[in-house]
Amino acid sequence: MTRRLHFAYPGSLETRTGGYGYDRRVIACLREIDWDVCLVPLGDGFPGAPDLAAAEAALVSIPAGGVLLVDGLAFGVMHDWAARYGQTFNLFALVHHPLALETGLSSAERAKLSAGERRALVHTNGIIVTSAATARILTECYDVDAGKIQIAFPGTDPVPLALGGGDDPLILSVGSLTRRKGHDVLINALASLRDLNWTCRIVGSRDLDPDVAAELDEEIRRCGLGERIVLVGEVDDARSEFSRADIFALASRYEGYGMVFAEALAHGLPVVGCAVGAVPEVVPQAAGILVVPDDPEALAAALRRVLTEPETRSAMADASAVAGAHLPSWRDTAATIASFLEQRI
Repeated sequence: MTRRLHFAYPGSLETRTGGYGYDRRVIACLREIDWDVCLVPLGDGFPGAPDLAAAEAALVSIPAGGVLLVDGLAFGVMHDWAARYGQTFNLFALVHHPLALETGLSSAERAKLSAGERRALVHTNGIIVTSAATARILTECYDVDAGKIQIAFPGTDPVPLALGGGDDPLILSVGSLTRRKGHDVLINALASLRDLNWTCRIVGSRDLDPDVAAELDEEIRRCGLGERIVLVGEVDDARSEFSRADIFALASRYEGYGMVFAEALAHGLPVVGCAVGAVPEVVPQAAGILVVPDDPEALAAALRRVLTEPETRSAMADASAVAGAHLPSWRDTAATIASFLEQRI
């Protein structure tokens, strides 16, 4: 029997971030397993400056009793709507990570987002999260009953192992040029490794925070690394970038899951990153080195070890490939979500 799901999302579904990538793949796979997924765009500006009236108007056409899943980037600030209309639908939220954990917020902004999201989540039939770390945060900090939460890990696609092997090891970093992704920390770490051979490609959209993108340009220029670090910008498919890399490095200050870390494992790349959010759950100890966030010296030491110890790098690559081979598929992710929805409607 075909089930109908209304999937509400902010902004453009084609935005090249991990969260929107998750949404796109889940929607496609739900359709493959006989769900009728109706898309409900909620408009731009979420979560900081949304047109909530327009977003609410977009939801009016959904029939009473319909199954409605709202992406958390919007749902977290739609608490007033959820209080008024939540019981009208079989309402679910998809929380990639709590909004209050975004980098760069003031204490007042963080408190407001946290309170609003807590109020919104009360009115759901269930909550889908992408990691055990996010599930713990919701139960411990947002007073959500663990029985309302379903972890649906992001899927990965089967891919060939990365080739790498150039004279100058290629360090790949993938993540939008935003404060949370910590590219500034990576650049500062690389500045202290100029005595070694390496090149670095940082792949990610410049458009989500143009000020940060400009700051990164300036930092690379200031460090005199313009010939060694390339800000590639947004790409339609990062697989070609992963395929020619030797090392994956991302200094994120927080990750609700970290899909690009899973992609690095699928490509068999040794990983250097930060032990934040769900990253330690995604990256096995044998597959890389995770350091404390916001510490360029610690990140540089980890990179130096991977760059100068070929046997260590090879062992990490082998462990990464083993871990990558055991990651779930996107069809697995969609099946987990479908089963959870069916149980609670």
